Amino acid sequence: MKDIHDIIKRPILSEKSYDLIPTNRYTFEVDVKANKTQIRAAVEEIFGVTVSAVTTSRKQGKMKRQGRTQGRRPEVKKAYVTLTEDSKKIEFFESMAQ
Repeated sequence: MKDIHDIIKRPILSEKSYDLIPTNRYTFEVDVKANKTQIRAAVEEIFGVTVSAVTTSRKQGKMKRQGRTQGRRPEVKKAYVTLTEDSKKIEFFESMAQ
């Protein structure tokens, strides 16, 4: 990866992700080619927190067609980042959760 901001694309703000915030788990959409160590390093550097675990999930893009033309929606990779107990919170999510 070139830059840490290329690894973390955006935070995922949904009901499920809001329910995980009190347990120090945050959800991000990440680059499909990024691995767990790159995601951990990017989150620690961007937000200044200590990460204890990273869990990832990939979702294959759906096949779509319009008439005779076929295509595929883009693939999506999510990362569930768990912070340590003594780590500070991520302010961006804390302001959204209240």
